[in-house]
Amino acid sequence: MLRDFSVSSGEMVERAHRLMSAASNRYRIVEQVSRRAKRCRFEDDEKGDPSLMKPVIRAVLEMSDELTEPEILGHDLN
Repeated sequence: MLRDFSVSSGEMVERAHRLMSAASNRYRIVEQVSRRAKRCRFEDDEKGDPSLMKPVIRAVLEMSDELTEPEILGHDLN
């Protein structure tokens, strides 16, 4: 299966770094990313149309967007 990543690896590293820097507890943020990725994977499986982006990458991108746009943040990262 061919995976298409719309984000460069450098941007991905920068977003992950910002996400980790904003968290007061690194273990907890990793756990949240893991849960979000698992949910993304299950959502793709339920639709029957797998996303072109890996669930972990999609989770980090979504969470970093929530960090930069706090009005869409459903829960705090701390």
